[in-house]
Amino acid sequence: MTPITEVAAAVMLRGDPATPEFLLAQRPPGKVYAGYWEFPGGKVEAGESARQALQRELQEELGVTVEQAWPWVCCEFSYPHATVRLRFFRVNAWHGEVAPIEHSAMVWLPSGVPARVGPILPANHPILRALALPPEYALTNAAENGVEAELARLDQALMRGLHLIQVRDKSLSARARGDFARAVIRLAARHQRAMVLLNDDQELARAVGAHGLHLSSRRLWQTARRPDFALVAASCHTAADLARAAALQLDFTVLGPVLPTLSHPQASGIGWPGFARLVERSPLPVYALGGMQPEWLDTARDSGGHGIALMRGWR
Repeated sequence: MTPITEVAAAVMLRGDPATPEFLLAQRPPGKVYAGYWEFPGGKVEAGESARQALQRELQEELGVTVEQAWPWVCCEFSYPHATVRLRFFRVNAWHGEVAPIEHSAMVWLPSGVPARVGPILPANHPILRALALPPEYALTNAAENGVEAELARLDQALMRGLHLIQVRDKSLSARARGDFARAVIRLAARHQRAMVLLNDDQELARAVGAHGLHLSSRRLWQTARRPDFALVAASCHTAADLARAAALQLDFTVLGPVLPTLSHPQASGIGWPGFARLVERSPLPVYALGGMQPEWLDTARDSGGHGIALMRGWR
């Protein structure tokens, strides 16, 4: 078996939390892949945790002391010279002035648009896509709130910066669901970067012009290959579900229920420790689902989640 080198990597973030800038650094002459751009970080030494390695590497490479870092995705990648397991952290607070001490150059880039530098280390390309995802994923609930009320709620949320929506509402009639989905997409079109996924129905998603598709956990296991949409996500409840979504190379998942919900008040949920254990090695960004409110966002991030998915709590 090929030995795996454990690496801690930092996604340094600044600016608007919804659309942050991130830092890339250029590998210096004399190193493998000299001239390539990467996220700062390095090998986890014997006796270190990934977080300790992150703190040491950022002090050595950039001259900063980490103040806050959220565990994020974990990816394995095989280069000709080594197989690495990259534990990424999103670092949003630090002491000191960032400087390219051990790199040829560095650059701050906006998330959600193609990077203007290259070449970029191959292992980092999925991370660039993941950075475009916002911290909140809103699930529609027109069946409970009423179609017009839900559209009004969405309009207000989009004006406040909501960027990612799932049209769920599978209990509506086929015609009503299609009409509702088209209305949601028209609303989203008025707002830059707003994306709409449709739950489970590929044919309807194409018919209404949805940006993506969200697979139920059942549909996830019935799907042999990634559906042909710009964004594809899935609902997960187990480690096996998460692994299946990663094998299909989906863009992100939701995992839950984390906490009790109004629809299932007797179900205790997996809890935050359970959520953290399940997402620890996930190569895909994971949103926490179930009983979520906006105030749970930092808890989800501290537990390794990308953000939160909400059906009743978004506003």
